Amino acid sequence: MTVLTPEGQVRDLTALFAPRVVAVVGASNDQAKYGNWLSVQALRMQGRRAVYLISRRGEPVLGEPTYRTLAELPEPVDLVVIAVPAAGFEAAVEDALAAGAKAIVGITAGFGELGAEGRAREAALAARVRAAGAVLLGPNCLGVLDSTTGLYLASNPLPAGTVGLISQSGNVALELSRFLTDRGLGFSRFASLGNQADLGAADLIRSYTEDPGTELIALYCEDFGDGRAFVAAAADAVAAGKPIVLLTVGGSAASVRGAKSHTGALTTDSSVIDAACRAAGIDRVTSPRQMTDLLTALHRFGHARADRVAVLADGGGHAAVACDLAEAQGLSVPEFGPELAAALRASLPPSAGVGNPVDIAGAGERDITSFARTMQLLLAAPDTDAVLLTGYFGGYASYGERLAGAELATARELGELVRDYGKPVVVHTMCPDSAAVEELRRQGMPVFAAVEDAAQCLGMLARRAEPADRPGLPEGEGSRPVADNGYWTARELVRAAGVAFPAARQVSTPDGAAEAARQIGGGPYVVKALGLLHKSDAGGVALGLADPEAVRAAAQDMTDRLAPPGFCVEAMADLSRGVEIIVGVQRDPRFGPVAMAGLGGITTEVLRDVTFALAPLVPAQAKELLQRLGAARLLHGVRGRPAVDLDALAESVAAIATLAAEHPEIAELEVNPLLATPDGCLGLDARIVLAD
Repeated sequence: MTVLTPEGQVRDLTALFAPRVVAVVGASNDQAKYGNWLSVQALRMQGRRAVYLISRRGEPVLGEPTYRTLAELPEPVDLVVIAVPAAGFEAAVEDALAAGAKAIVGITAGFGELGAEGRAREAALAARVRAAGAVLLGPNCLGVLDSTTGLYLASNPLPAGTVGLISQSGNVALELSRFLTDRGLGFSRFASLGNQADLGAADLIRSYTEDPGTELIALYCEDFGDGRAFVAAAADAVAAGKPIVLLTVGGSAASVRGAKSHTGALTTDSSVIDAACRAAGIDRVTSPRQMTDLLTALHRFGHARADRVAVLADGGGHAAVACDLAEAQGLSVPEFGPELAAALRASLPPSAGVGNPVDIAGAGERDITSFARTMQLLLAAPDTDAVLLTGYFGGYASYGERLAGAELATARELGELVRDYGKPVVVHTMCPDSAAVEELRRQGMPVFAAVEDAAQCLGMLARRAEPADRPGLPEGEGSRPVADNGYWTARELVRAAGVAFPAARQVSTPDGAAEAARQIGGGPYVVKALGLLHKSDAGGVALGLADPEAVRAAAQDMTDRLAPPGFCVEAMADLSRGVEIIVGVQRDPRFGPVAMAGLGGITTEVLRDVTFALAPLVPAQAKELLQRLGAARLLHGVRGRPAVDLDALAESVAAIATLAAEHPEIAELEVNPLLATPDGCLGLDARIVLAD
């Protein structure tokens, strides 16, 4: 039960999840205090491990004797939970370490979430705990639980099961527990992240990966700490067969404000989180209910495919609506082949629809077993990955006792079929509280009261992806640091990395600009004023200059208006046969360099057709990044335009992403446009921003 920190140090979490002796500091009889709630839960462990309650008053708590200090305990303690006011927290931590604690859970709030002073206090505490060879969960957290070891040190009881929960929010954890309970699921472990002063999400994911009682990992996180360590830990968990379902924030300005006030979290842009999820194979959701739906489906169906869906309904309206919703989720609802259609026709009334969707057309009332016969035919079909059952099933019991018994038996048979074939089946029913539907749930089938939720569940299963090759940051000294952010420096830096640029000269005067044009030869030319961050906006770029004299005149005009320190004179590229691409890299404070690609030139800010991936990239990853663009078809040629050299484009994108990753002093690097043509790639402009 050990984890690797980003520094490579092995840390032991046995004391956190399987302690022999525990103590609650701040035990209280006041039912409005955490010290009371934790004491109630801790006393559930009596008989399984030694439990000590610490109260400075020394009075009995919940009818149990207490100790005034940890120093009075008759034996060393493994795990200490601290729920005292912030002013006394540091002293309580010191007492815990002196008492032999190897794990500390800080319930106390009032640290990093309050600002810089609080962050400094908790950083000092974390360093002290680490120096003592212990671990700290929190502060500002809700506690810890392990149902396999009988550890109950969270403020609220949680149902036992196989889902390992890591949460930076107590309320989200409690809501998720209620949803999972309704689905017959529960938690193997629960760890409340709090401010992550010491233990972070990556540490806990690694521990959960090793835990034999954990099948799935659910994560609510507002601050990912060391993002690269998080991605590495998550990818290892997924590779070990333990899917991770992530709920996070950052999609709105309001959620960012809320997260900062809640835990002092440094939230990350949503598109960057998506890139991290793709790199690690994490499944991202947007609500606790979505998280529950996906966890339920993963628990029941694992890695089964769900792309090609058969829709089974007992009414035409629900059949049509379900098809639209399934396709809106990116699922395919293909027309059945003649063999399957004939088998369905032979089993159903003449009025039934058998092409996909399947509408049994009133057969439910006459012969409810038709649901099971039809389901078997659909699941047995090799071209069917999943089935969406929608409509009135579960409500037929209202037509009489005989039909009620038959419906219940059919529900059992449906459960057996799903178990035998192993293909995903989701159920939408208008009657979610019936005995037959309860039987479907007992059989492990995801059941929904809204057909859109059923379609979305299959969509989430279908969109799951295996982890990509993990992007590693360059090690060692790397290249010579970039010292200035001028255009010429950026251009030559990118060109040296392997991205071609038009022939160019750097000059300091209008006469030098004209001479540079003569040396380049041909025409037309471009003149760019140096020393300006946004050259075009300031009028520092002149295009389509026909000859050296036109170059001189443009440079003189810029001298008169802008007084730049110099000029770059370039041969002008032919844009008629190419596609303009923007390639950029930004250094995220949590996840490091993040590469972006999209349509370039003036369309970038208008269309915002961009995709993201963690840098560095190899060409195959860069090609996948480009293929995810909404306008990716442009790269393959449309309306008579030739396809670009996609391999050359991917190599250039990978070179730019890797260059930025190799230079930690570069906060931003952008090539816009990068002209992709059938014959290769050409960089037409470059910009760098150095870190403060």
